[in-house]
Amino acid sequence: MIKLENSNGYIEITNNYFANLVGRAAQSCFGVTGMVSSPYQNLKSAIKSRVSHENYDQGVSVKSVNGNLVIDLHISVSYGVNISAIVESIVNKVRYTVEEATDLKVSKVNVYIDALN
Repeated sequence: MIKLENSNGYIEITNNYFANLVGRAAQSCFGVTGMVSSPYQNLKSAIKSRVSHENYDQGVSVKSVNGNLVIDLHISVSYGVNISAIVESIVNKVRYTVEEATDLKVSKVNVYIDALN
């Protein structure tokens, strides 16, 4: 959970909200075939992603470091596409989407290609 303080009080944004927001932005990019469970994903999340048809939050990790967000994405991409172009597109789209939706600064987006389809 990310907590922000402003002149009116506190704002709390859940990790689930960030994971869905980031997952939807990443999956909308050309060449991305899906999200992949990260090796550090807990058992409850892994079971939920297997049961649910919409797994936007699978493979997404969001952390707050000194007021800035660090986002880790584990994705699968289509075979034969330019991986560096896909990664650049994902980084730009995710950064823009999160900053527009939350007004928080994204300091880093790490993209891990875990599978080719």
